[in-house]
Amino acid sequence: MNHDFFRGLDSWHPNCCDAFVVSSESGNSEGLFAKLGSNYAVVTNRKECWQGLEQDITGRVYPGTTYSVSARVGVSSSVQSFADVLATLKLEYKDSETSYLFIGRISAPKDQWVNFEGTFSLTTLPDRVVFYLEGPSPGVDLLIESVVISYPNISGTDTITQCVTDGDENIILNPKFEDGLNNWSGRGCKIVLHDSMGDGKITPLSGKFFASATERTQSWNGIQQEITARVQRKRAYEVTAIVRIFGNNVTSADVRATLWVQMPDLREQYIGIAHSQATDKDWVNLQGKFLLNGSPKRVVIYLEGPPPGTDILLNSLVVKHAAKVPPSPPPVIEKSDFGVNIITNSGLTDGTNGWFPLGNCTLSVATGSPHILPPMARESLGVLEPLSGRYIAVTNRTQTWMGPAQIITDKLKLYLTYQVSAWVRIGSMANGPQNVNVALGVDSQWVNGGQIQINDERWYEIGGSFRIEKKPAKVMVYVQGPASGVDLMVAGLQIFAVDREARFRYLKRQTDKVRKRDVILKFSGSGLSSLSGTAVKVRQMQNTFPFGTCISRMNIDNEDFVDFFTKNFNWAVFGNELKWYWTEPQQGNFNYRDADELLKLCESHNIQTRGHCIFWEVDGAVQSWVKALDKNDLATAVQNRLNGLLTRYKGKFKHYDVNNEMLHGSFYQDRLGKDIRANMFKMASQLDPSPILFVNDYHVEDGCDTRSCPEKYIEHMLELQGQGAQVGGIGIQGHIDSPVGPVVCSALDELGVMGLPIWFTELDVSSQNEYVRADDLEVMLREAFAHPSVDGVMLWGFWELFMSRDNAYLVNAEGDLNEAGKRYLALKTEWLSHARGQIDGQGQFGFRGFHGTYEVEIGTASKKVSKTFVVDKGETPLVVSISL
Repeated sequence: MNHDFFRGLDSWHPNCCDAFVVSSESGNSEGLFAKLGSNYAVVTNRKECWQGLEQDITGRVYPGTTYSVSARVGVSSSVQSFADVLATLKLEYKDSETSYLFIGRISAPKDQWVNFEGTFSLTTLPDRVVFYLEGPSPGVDLLIESVVISYPNISGTDTITQCVTDGDENIILNPKFEDGLNNWSGRGCKIVLHDSMGDGKITPLSGKFFASATERTQSWNGIQQEITARVQRKRAYEVTAIVRIFGNNVTSADVRATLWVQMPDLREQYIGIAHSQATDKDWVNLQGKFLLNGSPKRVVIYLEGPPPGTDILLNSLVVKHAAKVPPSPPPVIEKSDFGVNIITNSGLTDGTNGWFPLGNCTLSVATGSPHILPPMARESLGVLEPLSGRYIAVTNRTQTWMGPAQIITDKLKLYLTYQVSAWVRIGSMANGPQNVNVALGVDSQWVNGGQIQINDERWYEIGGSFRIEKKPAKVMVYVQGPASGVDLMVAGLQIFAVDREARFRYLKRQTDKVRKRDVILKFSGSGLSSLSGTAVKVRQMQNTFPFGTCISRMNIDNEDFVDFFTKNFNWAVFGNELKWYWTEPQQGNFNYRDADELLKLCESHNIQTRGHCIFWEVDGAVQSWVKALDKNDLATAVQNRLNGLLTRYKGKFKHYDVNNEMLHGSFYQDRLGKDIRANMFKMASQLDPSPILFVNDYHVEDGCDTRSCPEKYIEHMLELQGQGAQVGGIGIQGHIDSPVGPVVCSALDELGVMGLPIWFTELDVSSQNEYVRADDLEVMLREAFAHPSVDGVMLWGFWELFMSRDNAYLVNAEGDLNEAGKRYLALKTEWLSHARGQIDGQGQFGFRGFHGTYEVEIGTASKKVSKTFVVDKGETPLVVSISL
């Protein structure tokens, strides 16, 4: 990488010395080297012969291949005549001593460039491989113009140099099939070269040729190319393919780009890169990104996806280093008008003016609705004038989507977060519970502004939120939902921009009450009277509140990921590695290795872990062999799963999500009866009494899903407890968009009556603009940290390309912290307490601080004394006795 120093010292590192790059345009070069017309590196302040310039080439070289090394080097004129320049490989292994592989040497005369040539091959795959140039005597500067490491291609003919030298080029060989099908192969099928197909109707979009993957009998069959040794670990790659489909009477199908990775221990990984809906009419663009964390043995990129019998056509494929995209600037919003209702004639003082019926329903105005503002809106807006008591009555509804509507296109501002609030009610013709939804039609997209399920003829509060980040042509708000024939009533609809900063000021006051404690340091010892006025410095080293994250086995091969994880989180949860479909993908074929390795990492850094999950109730998350079992065999498999998992990890996990997402699925209940859910809790508790057993579900906190609203969640937990289930914790996943504090807080307040610890178990927020993403994350973290019922927060990942949602990451693929990541770290710093002062006349020093671990330093005339202590939860002041 950066073989000619065109990007300065990017990817290069001086080894215990100094280095800089002289550019041909800089005007700083002298003598012979001024005539080069190119850049070169100067390695200076060398105190030992072995000091020089190095580059980590791990993941770019592999055993069994002979590599050629070419370098253009020189030495400074301070040498008398000649100086040796050596090329060396440093080979690091986890379980054995570091070794060195000599590549070759050359004697370089002063003031002359010489060409170094050498070769090397590896017999094993080290954990780390570093190439470096060294050799001249101490004090002699080493000059390097270029370094190229090359290897023969698969056919053993042409030499490929781009792989190691510069990752910004396309690493696909023969990407447009100009050299026929060389370097390409079929993955379980046949590949054919074409200049046209379909009686000349299909021709290349660019270039002269394209290839087809044909005679496909499986969906995973396709066209592939091995890219081993041309792809580098910890480097983000952008993939662009031009594809279409042909044959088998299929007009549209999903085409996917996938990476197959084999590690040195023969463990296999399949990494989804991108997918696109391809057609038989036109070429389409398939784009995505990937990153390799570890050092693989083999890497193959391939296309797959369409049903068997359908050909995949590929016109070109480009895989190159992903350019770093500069972050979006923070949005500039003029005249935010926080708290101002953008709905026209919300109080209906002017009849139905400003409103229109969506569909052929009828709108009229009636009286008798609540005069008070709904609680969630009141929490944001404070005390306002009473509502008018008038409401819109919607009759003659013949479709669920019919209701009152307004066009609000010109009243919305991009990137502002809007809160939605209204009172709603249904007529007496309803047959069972009815859903009511405040919806927005944003051009052709449906946006959920809040949902509620109504069970009787009372007035219900509906609340939600939304945000628009791209300028729309048209935005319509409407209220919909009940079955046709059911009358709908809507009162006091409000849509207003929320003032997050005002909410944050309130939350800071709440946080001080909930997460801090008064502390009195009481000093004792000889000469106590002389301590009065002695300086005291208190520093909090760690806040004990659990802030955790999701991790996966692939992640921990990346030392940069591990470093950020272990420094900034004190809890962890495994993304997939503990789920049943992962630990037993085929009946009797167990894989606990990944979970074991993740657990070992966490234990080595004193990081607590949640067990996610024992079962998953949603049908789509159940492996096929489990679905094929009859009732008796399924009951046995469930018992075996419990015995195997909880016996193996007894005492290891602090929590278990027993049966994930029971409000959104019913696989086990449908097949094994209603008691199975409670029995899962009972059996888990018997096998391992130590962990807290959680329920866990999504859309609990955002007001947009009637299946998992707080009321339904509470009913669900009470039913489980009534059957003897040891429900000990409430999991709120927290996959949320455009969060509004009072809406989230309302859900927490409702769930808090259960008296159980609440955890956000899978928190993530998403926005293309990283400043908006940071704001959303701050909303959620502050709401959680300020609420007395919340005992922990788990992020559902933090590293780009390894999260389930796009635009949710805190750290980009190559390790750069974005604004959301900076905000997270800033909040963690804010939630540490420090104090300075003096010991008073009673030998005491007092302060108020967050719960956690502290160090106090006292400087007396004769010595400095440091002590550590812990501030835990408590209503009364904590007295800490310190003997000097």
